[in-house]
Amino acid sequence: MHRALRPPIVLAIVCLSATGCEQVEQVQDRFRDLTPYEAYQESLVEAGLAQTALARDWMEAGRAALDGAAPVSLPFAEEGFITAEEPGAMAYRISVPRGQKLTADVSLQSEEGTQVFVELFRVPSSDGDPLRPVFSFDSIPGAFEHEPWRGGDFVLRLQPELLRGGQYRVVLRLQPQLAFPVEGHGMQAIQSTFGMPRDGGRRSHHGVDIFARRGTPVLATSDGVVNRVDVTSIGGKVVWLRDPVRNANIYYAHLDSQYVGNGERVQRGDTVGFVGNSGNARTTPPHLHFGVYRRGEGPIDPAPFLRPPEGALAELTADLGHLGAWVRLRNDGIRLRAAPGLRSPVLRELEVHTPLRVLGGSGEYFRVRLPDGGQGYVAARLTEPVDEPLTSQIVAAAEIVRVRPATEAPVMARLEEGTEVPVLGRFDGYLYVRSPEGLIGWMSDAAQQ
Repeated sequence: MHRALRPPIVLAIVCLSATGCEQVEQVQDRFRDLTPYEAYQESLVEAGLAQTALARDWMEAGRAALDGAAPVSLPFAEEGFITAEEPGAMAYRISVPRGQKLTADVSLQSEEGTQVFVELFRVPSSDGDPLRPVFSFDSIPGAFEHEPWRGGDFVLRLQPELLRGGQYRVVLRLQPQLAFPVEGHGMQAIQSTFGMPRDGGRRSHHGVDIFARRGTPVLATSDGVVNRVDVTSIGGKVVWLRDPVRNANIYYAHLDSQYVGNGERVQRGDTVGFVGNSGNARTTPPHLHFGVYRRGEGPIDPAPFLRPPEGALAELTADLGHLGAWVRLRNDGIRLRAAPGLRSPVLRELEVHTPLRVLGGSGEYFRVRLPDGGQGYVAARLTEPVDEPLTSQIVAAAEIVRVRPATEAPVMARLEEGTEVPVLGRFDGYLYVRSPEGLIGWMSDAAQQ
Protein backbone atom coordinates (compact mmCIF):
# COMPACT_ATOMS: atom_id res chain seq x y z
CA MET A 1 0.00 0.00 0.00
CA HIS A 2 1.33 3.43 -0.95
CA ARG A 3 0.15 6.77 0.29
CA ALA A 4 1.10 10.19 -1.01
CA LEU A 5 -0.31 11.89 2.04
CA ARG A 6 -2.93 14.60 1.53
CA PRO A 7 -5.21 16.40 3.99
CA PRO A 8 -8.97 15.72 3.82
CA ILE A 9 -9.71 19.44 3.47
CA VAL A 10 -8.77 21.94 0.77
CA LEU A 11 -6.88 24.96 2.02
CA ALA A 12 -7.41 28.04 -0.15
CA ILE A 13 -3.99 29.47 0.61
CA VAL A 14 -1.23 30.33 -1.84
CA CYS A 15 2.31 29.81 -0.52
CA LEU A 16 4.30 32.92 -1.37
CA SER A 17 7.27 31.99 0.84
CA ALA A 18 8.83 29.00 2.56
CA THR A 19 7.44 30.32 5.87
CA GLY A 20 3.93 30.51 4.41
CA CYS A 21 4.14 26.95 3.09
CA GLU A 22 5.43 25.79 6.49
CA GLN A 23 2.38 27.26 8.21
CA VAL A 24 0.03 25.60 5.72
CA GLU A 25 1.70 22.23 6.29
CA GLN A 26 1.40 22.61 10.07
CA VAL A 27 -2.37 22.92 9.61
CA GLN A 28 -2.44 20.01 7.17
CA ASP A 29 -0.62 17.80 9.70
CA ARG A 30 -3.56 18.13 12.09
CA PHE A 31 -5.99 16.61 9.61
CA ARG A 32 -4.03 13.99 7.67
CA ASP A 33 -4.58 10.24 8.00
CA LEU A 34 -2.18 7.99 9.89
CA THR A 35 0.69 6.68 7.81
CA PRO A 36 0.98 2.88 7.52
CA TYR A 37 3.91 3.06 9.96
CA GLU A 38 1.86 5.02 12.49
CA ALA A 39 -1.07 2.64 12.00
CA TYR A 40 1.25 -0.32 12.72
CA GLN A 41 2.39 1.37 15.94
CA GLU A 42 -1.26 1.83 16.90
CA SER A 43 -1.88 -1.87 16.27
CA LEU A 44 0.93 -2.73 18.71
CA VAL A 45 -0.76 -0.58 21.34
CA GLU A 46 -4.17 -2.14 20.71
CA ALA A 47 -2.66 -5.64 20.96
CA GLY A 48 -1.02 -4.77 24.29
CA LEU A 49 2.48 -5.19 22.86
CA ALA A 50 3.69 -1.60 22.93
CA GLN A 51 5.26 -1.95 26.40
CA THR A 52 7.13 -5.14 25.66
CA ALA A 53 10.91 -4.83 25.46
CA LEU A 54 10.95 -5.99 21.84
CA ALA A 55 8.34 -3.46 20.70
CA ARG A 56 10.06 -0.64 22.60
CA ASP A 57 13.36 -1.58 20.95
CA TRP A 58 11.63 -1.57 17.53
CA MET A 59 10.12 1.88 18.05
CA GLU A 60 13.39 3.23 19.42
CA ALA A 61 15.25 1.87 16.38
CA GLY A 62 12.88 3.83 14.13
CA ARG A 63 13.31 7.04 16.12
CA ALA A 64 17.08 6.65 16.30
CA ALA A 65 17.29 6.10 12.55
CA LEU A 66 15.46 9.37 11.86
CA ASP A 67 17.53 11.29 14.41
CA GLY A 68 20.81 9.90 13.08
CA ALA A 69 19.98 9.72 9.37
CA ALA A 70 23.17 9.53 7.31
CA PRO A 71 23.65 12.80 5.33
CA VAL A 72 24.46 11.16 1.99
CA SER A 73 25.43 12.87 -1.26
CA LEU A 74 23.62 11.80 -4.41
CA PRO A 75 23.89 9.64 -6.39
CA PHE A 76 24.12 7.06 -3.60
CA ALA A 77 23.73 3.31 -3.32
CA GLU A 78 23.93 0.99 -0.33
CA GLU A 79 23.39 -2.70 0.25
CA GLY A 80 23.01 -4.08 3.73
CA PHE A 81 21.33 -6.46 6.13
CA ILE A 82 18.76 -5.94 8.88
CA THR A 83 18.64 -8.83 11.34
CA ALA A 84 15.30 -10.30 12.37
CA GLU A 85 16.33 -10.94 15.98
CA GLU A 86 17.55 -7.39 16.59
CA PRO A 87 15.19 -4.52 15.59
CA GLY A 88 16.87 -2.17 13.14
CA ALA A 89 16.15 0.62 10.68
CA MET A 90 18.13 2.54 8.09
CA ALA A 91 17.69 6.21 7.22
CA TYR A 92 19.34 8.67 4.88
CA ARG A 93 19.19 12.47 4.82
CA ILE A 94 19.05 13.81 1.27
CA SER A 95 19.28 17.33 -0.14
CA VAL A 96 17.14 17.92 -3.24
CA PRO A 97 17.85 21.29 -4.91
CA ARG A 98 15.04 23.25 -6.49
CA GLY A 99 14.38 22.06 -10.02
CA GLN A 100 15.54 18.51 -9.33
CA LYS A 101 13.56 15.38 -8.52
CA LEU A 102 14.53 12.49 -6.29
CA THR A 103 14.37 9.00 -7.75
CA ALA A 104 14.60 6.09 -5.32
CA ASP A 105 14.81 2.36 -5.88
CA VAL A 106 14.37 0.25 -2.74
CA SER A 107 14.39 -3.53 -2.45
CA LEU A 108 14.44 -6.02 0.43
CA GLN A 109 14.87 -9.77 0.28
CA SER A 110 12.88 -11.14 3.19
CA GLU A 111 10.29 -13.72 4.16
CA GLU A 112 7.17 -13.73 2.04
CA GLY A 113 4.47 -11.46 3.40
CA THR A 114 6.82 -9.32 5.47
CA GLN A 115 5.66 -5.76 6.03
CA VAL A 116 8.44 -3.31 5.19
CA PHE A 117 7.90 0.36 5.91
CA VAL A 118 9.52 2.74 3.42
CA GLU A 119 8.88 6.40 4.16
CA LEU A 120 10.00 9.74 2.80
CA PHE A 121 9.87 12.78 5.10
CA ARG A 122 10.51 16.43 4.40
CA VAL A 123 12.72 18.23 6.91
CA PRO A 124 10.91 21.43 8.00
CA SER A 125 12.72 24.77 7.99
CA SER A 126 12.13 25.26 11.73
CA ASP A 127 14.22 23.05 14.00
CA GLY A 128 11.42 22.53 16.49
CA ASP A 129 8.90 21.20 13.95
CA PRO A 130 8.49 17.45 13.32
CA LEU A 131 9.41 15.74 10.07
CA ARG A 132 6.60 15.94 7.51
CA PRO A 133 5.61 12.61 5.89
CA VAL A 134 5.50 12.82 2.08
CA PHE A 135 5.21 9.18 1.02
CA SER A 136 4.54 6.13 3.14
CA PHE A 137 4.59 2.50 2.00
CA ASP A 138 4.01 -0.71 3.96
CA SER A 139 5.55 -2.93 1.29
CA ILE A 140 8.58 -2.60 -0.94
CA PRO A 141 7.71 0.08 -3.52
CA GLY A 142 10.53 -0.64 -5.96
CA ALA A 143 11.21 2.56 -7.89
CA PHE A 144 9.44 5.82 -7.03
CA GLU A 145 10.16 9.54 -7.36
CA HIS A 146 9.36 12.84 -5.69
CA GLU A 147 9.47 16.35 -7.15
CA PRO A 148 9.59 19.08 -4.50
CA TRP A 149 8.82 22.40 -6.15
CA ARG A 150 10.86 24.51 -3.76
CA GLY A 151 13.56 21.94 -2.97
CA GLY A 152 14.81 21.12 0.52
CA ASP A 153 16.10 18.32 2.72
CA PHE A 154 14.41 14.94 3.05
CA VAL A 155 14.84 11.75 5.07
CA LEU A 156 14.19 8.27 3.69
CA ARG A 157 13.65 5.52 6.27
CA LEU A 158 13.52 1.75 5.76
CA GLN A 159 12.32 -0.54 8.58
CA PRO A 160 10.80 -4.06 8.56
CA GLU A 161 8.06 -5.05 10.98
CA LEU A 162 8.85 -6.75 14.29
CA LEU A 163 10.85 -10.01 14.10
CA ARG A 164 11.54 -9.60 10.38
CA GLY A 165 14.68 -8.65 8.51
CA GLY A 166 16.51 -9.26 5.30
CA GLN A 167 19.02 -7.94 2.82
CA TYR A 168 18.19 -4.50 1.43
CA ARG A 169 19.39 -2.32 -1.43
CA VAL A 170 18.77 1.42 -1.75
CA VAL A 171 19.70 3.54 -4.80
CA LEU A 172 19.07 7.30 -4.70
CA ARG A 173 19.59 9.70 -7.61
CA LEU A 174 18.71 13.21 -8.75
CA GLN A 175 17.28 14.11 -12.13
CA PRO A 176 16.16 17.44 -13.65
CA GLN A 177 12.39 17.92 -13.46
CA LEU A 178 12.15 19.12 -17.06
CA ALA A 179 13.51 17.61 -20.26
CA PHE A 180 15.90 19.81 -22.23
CA PRO A 181 13.80 21.78 -24.77
CA VAL A 182 16.14 21.72 -27.80
CA GLU A 183 16.79 18.37 -29.48
CA GLY A 184 20.42 17.18 -29.34
CA HIS A 185 21.58 20.01 -27.10
CA GLY A 186 22.37 20.55 -23.42
CA MET A 187 23.27 23.22 -20.88
CA GLN A 188 26.36 24.27 -22.84
CA ALA A 189 24.03 25.71 -25.52
CA ILE A 190 22.66 28.30 -23.06
CA GLN A 191 24.46 31.59 -23.77
CA SER A 192 22.14 34.11 -22.15
CA THR A 193 20.96 33.37 -18.62
CA PHE A 194 18.05 34.37 -16.42
CA GLY A 195 18.11 37.88 -14.95
CA MET A 196 20.56 39.46 -17.38
CA PRO A 197 19.77 43.16 -18.13
CA ARG A 198 17.83 44.05 -21.26
CA ASP A 199 17.10 47.39 -22.95
CA GLY A 200 19.88 49.18 -21.12
CA GLY A 201 18.81 47.81 -17.75
CA ARG A 202 15.16 48.81 -18.03
CA ARG A 203 14.12 45.17 -17.77
CA SER A 204 15.70 41.80 -17.05
CA HIS A 205 15.81 38.56 -19.02
CA HIS A 206 12.91 36.34 -17.94
CA GLY A 207 14.29 33.08 -19.31
CA VAL A 208 17.33 31.47 -20.92
CA ASP A 209 18.43 31.60 -24.58
CA ILE A 210 19.44 28.28 -26.11
CA PHE A 211 21.34 28.65 -29.38
CA ALA A 212 21.01 26.04 -32.13
CA ARG A 213 20.76 25.77 -35.90
CA ARG A 214 17.61 27.11 -37.52
CA GLY A 215 15.01 24.35 -37.80
CA THR A 216 16.27 22.30 -34.84
CA PRO A 217 13.23 20.68 -33.17
CA VAL A 218 11.97 22.34 -29.99
CA LEU A 219 10.54 19.82 -27.52
CA ALA A 220 7.90 19.65 -24.82
CA THR A 221 9.75 19.59 -21.50
CA SER A 222 6.90 17.74 -19.78
CA ASP A 223 3.42 16.40 -20.41
CA GLY A 224 0.89 19.19 -20.77
CA VAL A 225 -1.64 21.10 -22.82
CA VAL A 226 -0.88 23.82 -25.36
CA ASN A 227 -2.86 26.81 -24.14
CA ARG A 228 -1.65 29.46 -26.58
CA VAL A 229 -0.06 29.56 -30.04
CA ASP A 230 0.53 33.12 -31.15
CA VAL A 231 2.70 35.67 -32.97
CA THR A 232 3.83 38.72 -30.98
CA SER A 233 6.13 41.66 -31.65
CA ILE A 234 8.63 40.64 -28.98
CA GLY A 235 8.49 36.83 -28.90
CA GLY A 236 7.69 36.37 -32.57
CA LYS A 237 6.21 32.94 -33.10
CA VAL A 238 5.49 31.61 -29.60
CA VAL A 239 3.99 28.57 -27.90
CA TRP A 240 2.68 28.44 -24.33
CA LEU A 241 2.43 25.00 -22.70
CA ARG A 242 0.50 24.42 -19.49
CA ASP A 243 2.25 21.95 -17.12
CA PRO A 244 -0.45 20.89 -14.62
CA VAL A 245 1.86 18.71 -12.51
CA ARG A 246 4.15 21.62 -11.65
CA ASN A 247 1.42 24.28 -11.84
CA ALA A 248 3.59 26.12 -14.37
CA ASN A 249 3.36 27.71 -17.81
CA ILE A 250 6.22 26.93 -20.19
CA TYR A 251 7.08 29.63 -22.75
CA TYR A 252 8.80 29.03 -26.12
CA ALA A 253 9.68 32.12 -28.18
CA HIS A 254 11.47 33.23 -31.39
CA LEU A 255 10.39 30.02 -33.16
CA ASP A 256 10.91 29.67 -36.89
CA SER A 257 7.57 27.82 -37.02
CA GLN A 258 5.07 26.24 -34.63
CA TYR A 259 4.12 22.58 -34.81
CA VAL A 260 1.16 22.41 -32.41
CA GLY A 261 -2.26 24.00 -32.06
CA ASN A 262 -4.28 25.50 -29.23
CA GLY A 263 -5.70 22.88 -26.85
CA GLU A 264 -3.45 20.11 -28.14
CA ARG A 265 -2.15 17.61 -25.56
CA VAL A 266 1.55 16.84 -25.76
CA GLN A 267 3.85 14.42 -24.02
CA ARG A 268 7.39 15.00 -22.80
CA GLY A 269 9.69 14.99 -25.82
CA ASP A 270 7.04 15.83 -28.44
CA THR A 271 7.96 18.52 -30.99
CA VAL A 272 6.19 21.85 -30.42
CA GLY A 273 8.09 23.96 -32.94
CA PHE A 274 11.48 24.71 -34.52
CA VAL A 275 14.34 27.05 -33.58
CA GLY A 276 14.37 30.42 -35.32
CA ASN A 277 14.86 34.14 -34.62
CA SER A 278 11.40 35.63 -35.08
CA GLY A 279 10.13 38.70 -33.19
CA ASN A 280 12.70 41.05 -31.69
CA ALA A 281 15.43 38.40 -32.17
CA ARG A 282 15.57 38.84 -35.96
CA THR A 283 19.02 40.50 -35.74
CA THR A 284 20.50 37.65 -33.62
CA PRO A 285 21.54 34.11 -34.51
CA PRO A 286 18.72 31.50 -34.27
CA HIS A 287 17.92 30.49 -30.72
CA LEU A 288 15.08 29.48 -28.43
CA HIS A 289 14.00 31.79 -25.64
CA PHE A 290 12.76 29.39 -22.96
CA GLY A 291 10.85 30.59 -19.91
CA VAL A 292 9.01 29.12 -16.93
CA TYR A 293 6.24 31.00 -15.11
CA ARG A 294 4.43 29.93 -11.98
CA ARG A 295 1.36 31.40 -10.36
CA GLY A 296 2.30 33.45 -7.32
CA GLU A 297 5.94 33.67 -8.40
CA GLY A 298 5.97 34.99 -11.94
CA PRO A 299 9.05 34.20 -14.05
CA ILE A 300 11.55 31.81 -12.47
CA ASP A 301 15.00 30.68 -13.57
CA PRO A 302 14.56 27.60 -15.81
CA ALA A 303 18.21 26.48 -15.55
CA PRO A 304 17.89 24.47 -12.27
CA PHE A 305 14.97 22.56 -13.82
CA LEU A 306 17.06 21.59 -16.86
CA ARG A 307 20.54 21.03 -15.40
CA PRO A 308 21.64 17.37 -15.04
CA PRO A 309 23.15 16.61 -11.61
CA GLU A 310 26.89 16.12 -11.28
CA GLY A 311 28.62 13.02 -10.00
CA ALA A 312 28.51 9.31 -10.69
CA LEU A 313 27.45 6.36 -8.57
CA ALA A 314 30.44 5.03 -6.63
CA GLU A 315 31.48 1.49 -7.49
CA LEU A 316 30.80 -0.93 -4.64
CA THR A 317 34.16 -2.34 -3.55
CA ALA A 318 33.40 -3.06 0.12
CA ASP A 319 33.20 -6.84 0.61
CA LEU A 320 29.53 -7.66 1.27
CA GLY A 321 30.60 -11.13 2.40
CA HIS A 322 31.01 -9.52 5.84
CA LEU A 323 27.37 -8.40 6.11
CA GLY A 324 26.10 -9.13 9.61
CA ALA A 325 29.54 -10.25 10.80
CA TRP A 326 32.00 -8.60 13.18
CA VAL A 327 35.25 -7.06 11.98
CA ARG A 328 37.87 -5.04 13.84
CA LEU A 329 39.97 -1.99 13.03
CA ARG A 330 43.53 -2.56 11.89
CA ASN A 331 44.87 0.86 12.91
CA ASP A 332 44.53 3.49 15.59
CA GLY A 333 42.74 6.81 15.06
CA ILE A 334 40.42 5.56 12.30
CA ARG A 335 37.55 7.98 11.75
CA LEU A 336 33.93 7.00 12.05
CA ARG A 337 32.02 9.20 9.60
CA ALA A 338 28.37 10.22 9.36
CA ALA A 339 28.22 9.10 5.70
CA PRO A 340 30.55 7.40 3.22
CA GLY A 341 33.18 9.77 1.84
CA LEU A 342 36.14 11.82 3.03
CA ARG A 343 34.04 15.01 3.09
CA SER A 344 31.48 13.55 5.47
CA PRO A 345 31.51 14.81 9.09
CA VAL A 346 33.66 12.84 11.54
CA LEU A 347 31.61 11.42 14.41
CA ARG A 348 34.55 10.11 16.46
CA GLU A 349 38.00 8.58 16.21
CA LEU A 350 38.30 4.91 17.09
CA GLU A 351 41.11 2.90 18.64
CA VAL A 352 42.90 0.02 17.00
CA HIS A 353 41.18 -3.41 17.33
CA THR A 354 37.73 -1.88 17.99
CA PRO A 355 35.15 -4.53 16.96
CA LEU A 356 32.42 -3.36 14.57
CA ARG A 357 29.36 -5.13 13.22
CA VAL A 358 28.95 -4.66 9.47
CA LEU A 359 25.43 -3.46 8.59
CA GLY A 360 25.95 -2.44 4.97
CA GLY A 361 28.28 -1.39 2.21
CA SER A 362 28.42 1.75 0.08
CA GLY A 363 31.31 2.35 -2.32
CA GLU A 364 34.49 1.58 -0.40
CA TYR A 365 32.86 2.03 3.00
CA PHE A 366 31.18 -0.26 5.52
CA ARG A 367 28.16 0.97 7.43
CA VAL A 368 28.89 -0.30 10.95
CA ARG A 369 27.50 -0.45 14.46
CA LEU A 370 29.84 0.01 17.41
CA PRO A 371 29.66 -2.17 20.52
CA ASP A 372 27.90 0.69 22.36
CA GLY A 373 25.22 0.98 19.64
CA GLY A 374 26.65 3.99 17.80
CA GLN A 375 26.56 3.83 14.00
CA GLY A 376 28.52 5.33 11.13
CA TYR A 377 30.80 4.53 8.23
CA VAL A 378 34.44 3.41 8.09
CA ALA A 379 36.67 2.59 5.13
CA ALA A 380 36.33 -1.15 4.56
CA ARG A 381 40.04 -1.52 3.72
CA LEU A 382 40.92 -0.49 7.29
CA THR A 383 39.13 -3.47 8.83
CA GLU A 384 39.87 -7.17 9.18
CA PRO A 385 37.90 -10.25 10.33
CA VAL A 386 37.88 -11.04 14.05
CA ASP A 387 38.46 -14.77 13.47
CA GLU A 388 42.14 -14.81 14.47
CA PRO A 389 42.90 -13.89 18.11
CA LEU A 390 45.10 -10.88 18.80
CA THR A 391 46.47 -12.51 21.93
CA SER A 392 45.27 -14.63 24.84
CA GLN A 393 44.35 -13.54 28.36
CA ILE A 394 44.63 -15.37 31.67
CA VAL A 395 41.67 -14.57 33.92
CA ALA A 396 43.10 -13.23 37.19
CA ALA A 397 39.91 -13.80 39.17
CA ALA A 398 36.46 -15.21 38.51
CA GLU A 399 35.07 -13.15 35.65
CA ILE A 400 31.78 -12.61 33.80
CA VAL A 401 31.36 -12.48 30.03
CA ARG A 402 28.53 -10.18 28.98
CA VAL A 403 26.60 -9.72 25.73
CA ARG A 404 27.64 -6.03 25.54
CA PRO A 405 30.53 -3.99 26.99
CA ALA A 406 28.47 -2.59 29.85
CA THR A 407 28.05 -3.50 33.52
CA GLU A 408 24.25 -3.77 33.18
CA ALA A 409 24.41 -6.07 30.14
CA PRO A 410 23.12 -9.66 30.52
CA VAL A 411 25.58 -12.39 31.48
CA MET A 412 26.35 -15.04 28.85
CA ALA A 413 29.20 -16.98 30.52
CA ARG A 414 31.25 -17.21 33.72
CA LEU A 415 34.97 -17.78 33.73
CA GLU A 416 36.94 -19.33 36.58
CA GLU A 417 40.22 -17.93 37.81
CA GLY A 418 43.14 -19.05 35.63
CA THR A 419 41.02 -19.64 32.51
CA GLU A 420 42.84 -18.69 29.31
CA VAL A 421 40.68 -16.97 26.69
CA PRO A 422 41.56 -15.68 23.21
CA VAL A 423 41.15 -11.91 22.80
CA LEU A 424 39.49 -10.83 19.54
CA GLY A 425 39.22 -7.08 20.13
CA ARG A 426 39.09 -4.20 22.63
CA PHE A 427 36.63 -1.39 23.34
CA ASP A 428 36.13 1.11 26.15
CA GLY A 429 37.80 -0.88 28.93
CA TYR A 430 36.48 -4.26 27.78
CA LEU A 431 37.99 -7.22 25.97
CA TYR A 432 36.10 -9.02 23.20
CA VAL A 433 36.78 -12.69 24.03
CA ARG A 434 35.80 -16.25 23.15
CA SER A 435 34.87 -18.48 26.11
CA PRO A 436 35.98 -22.13 26.31
CA GLU A 437 32.44 -23.05 25.20
CA GLY A 438 32.83 -20.95 22.03
CA LEU A 439 30.63 -18.06 23.16
CA ILE A 440 31.84 -14.61 22.12
CA GLY A 441 31.24 -11.65 24.42
CA TRP A 442 32.75 -8.93 26.59
CA MET A 443 34.95 -9.19 29.68
CA SER A 444 36.29 -6.35 31.78
CA ASP A 445 39.93 -5.52 31.05
CA ALA A 446 40.59 -4.32 34.59
CA ALA A 447 43.09 -6.22 36.74
CA GLN A 448 43.67 -9.02 34.23
CA GLN A 449 47.09 -10.70 33.96
